[in-house]
Amino acid sequence: MTKITAAITAVGKYVPDHVLTNKMLESMVETNDEWITTRTGIKERRILKEPGKGTSFLAIRAAQDLIAKSNIDPKEIDLVIVGTATPDMQAASTAAFVASEIGATEAFSFDLESACSSFLYGMSTASSYIEAGRYKKVLLIGADMNSSMIDYTDRITCIIFGDGAGAALFEPNTEGLGLQDEYLRSDGSGREFLNVAAGGSILPASEETVKNGQHYVRQEGRTVFKFAVSNMADVSEKILERNNLTKEDVTWLAPHQANNRIIEATANRIGLDMDKVMVNIHKYGNTTSATLPLLLADYEDQLRKGDNIIFAAFGGGFTWGAIYLKWAYNSNN
Repeated sequence: MTKITAAITAVGKYVPDHVLTNKMLESMVETNDEWITTRTGIKERRILKEPGKGTSFLAIRAAQDLIAKSNIDPKEIDLVIVGTATPDMQAASTAAFVASEIGATEAFSFDLESACSSFLYGMSTASSYIEAGRYKKVLLIGADMNSSMIDYTDRITCIIFGDGAGAALFEPNTEGLGLQDEYLRSDGSGREFLNVAAGGSILPASEETVKNGQHYVRQEGRTVFKFAVSNMADVSEKILERNNLTKEDVTWLAPHQANNRIIEATANRIGLDMDKVMVNIHKYGNTTSATLPLLLADYEDQLRKGDNIIFAAFGGGFTWGAIYLKWAYNSNN
């Protein structure tokens, strides 16, 4: 019996029109373009400004871009997964709303929340459904409206995050392409270093939590940076060793776009030159769940069938991991 693997067969993206530059941030907090660029690699980020719009809006637009490019019938989609750290609201599934709005009326859907590792974990989840033979088309979307939880008087966080969404379609493959291996980890002791304290079940929203600014994301930058550097590099090295891959075998590294220094440290650990590393942090900042699919959408034209891609991510929780995937198609663009 031919082994079924799960391959990415189409990608899509959406970023809001509004651009928040480093220069604009200089008038909002005590910072400057040189400091931000040197420390993070970020030059600008996109912000969703339309009132009443949330993460679902970004996810829908990214999915519609994928559908338009691939000419698939949304009714053929079996499952919609939305990886996000900023769902539209509590209790009601963002993915269910997204699926309905894009016309995926035959699909079931759910949200997957693992901070910046959401899309990476989602790749594993989507692939498992495909490999089981139960479903043929799984749409995975990474989307976050990070501006909804950013305090724009906090220079530690407001320079980093942006809004955006990316989407990838997973389908069965019998050529040995698609997801090859994964190494996924988590450590719950890390949640104190990066979180939004209020609004959940431990500390429900109240007048006091709003006054105290506890609905904004807070992070201990140095601690998170240290964990991210070591763990993203470790899992990237591990996935190469497990699959007997050398640096020459790797076509691309697709790392989570949190900080350029973390990206460079990960590349250095596995001996890759930066021309083999996907980077777009300068354009979008850290879009949390959307970083990996936005990389795929931006680099799609350069990807070739059979390319070996190493994905690596690190997020709050802490959550992190790496995935080895063989690209399944040549772009027609």
